[in-house]
Amino acid sequence: MRTYDVVIIGGGAAGLTAAQYAARANMKTIVLERSAPGGQCNLINDLENYPGFPDPIGGDEFSERFETQARNFGAEVEVEEVESIEPRTDGTYRVMTDEGEIETPSVIIATGAAHRHLGVPGEEEFSGRGVSYCATCDGPMFEGQPMLVVGGGDAACDEATFLSNLTDRVIMVHRRDTLRAQGSLAQRVLNNPRIEVIFDTVLEEITGAPNDYGIEAVAAGRLKNVKTGATTEIAVGAVFIFIGSDPLTELTPFVEKDADGYIRTNELMESSAPGLYAIGDVRTTPFRQLVVAAADGAIAAHAASKRLEDLRDRALAHSLS
Repeated sequence: MRTYDVVIIGGGAAGLTAAQYAARANMKTIVLERSAPGGQCNLINDLENYPGFPDPIGGDEFSERFETQARNFGAEVEVEEVESIEPRTDGTYRVMTDEGEIETPSVIIATGAAHRHLGVPGEEEFSGRGVSYCATCDGPMFEGQPMLVVGGGDAACDEATFLSNLTDRVIMVHRRDTLRAQGSLAQRVLNNPRIEVIFDTVLEEITGAPNDYGIEAVAAGRLKNVKTGATTEIAVGAVFIFIGSDPLTELTPFVEKDADGYIRTNELMESSAPGLYAIGDVRTTPFRQLVVAAADGAIAAHAASKRLEDLRDRALAHSLS
């Protein structure tokens, strides 16, 4: 069985920052990531609002720098699927992965959140065939075609702006009468001549037709005005959905969560379970941004380091008594 001073589950900005700070504190540290280190950051085309980077940087390069820095301080970063986390009576945790068992006094949860689905007809049927949740990943495949973006938050505005570089027609629908995004992002979208914003409107259905390769793919979206009830159909080559996310907390049924399923923490990122910390998009927070996630990681690692010192001091005192 492997043993570590801290196990970090999730290799995004939050998890890799925690790894860096934990390793610098001389903690034996491992990051467990089920896919590629970097998390949601890998989906960002041009990151332009992270402090210290005045020029935009690609999300994949940004992630690589995070990982390299964590490894340089001695953290291990492994691609492993975590299957369960078991709190033990002695205050430690048993983490089971597809590679075996790990024992640790502290676990930092940095699993993030998953894209929320609309649940409308055609969404699942055409997923990967015109329906997408990542414009930077899939947008280039539909270059020159009209594209539909659903949502009105930061992500929707960011992705609509990116798509406007690939086509002269991006239709953005939002169920409210104003965009929810930060002011500068919203204004950029509203001022973009290639983006048409339709307010008070929802996507009711996605329909398809055979494409140039004879494959049934997205062909149109049926829109409904929530105030008048009027429906229209608009021909598009792709539908990009950005309506929020759901926290990935299935590994922690034993901790306190808010009404939306996010893990509640205190200012030290401690959950209701001693020795288990939550950071980044998986926790209750008023603002979900990379810079906030990184700060969460640093705080959690510092708290885990203090916990380890306390446990060692107690063990030493017990052995001398």
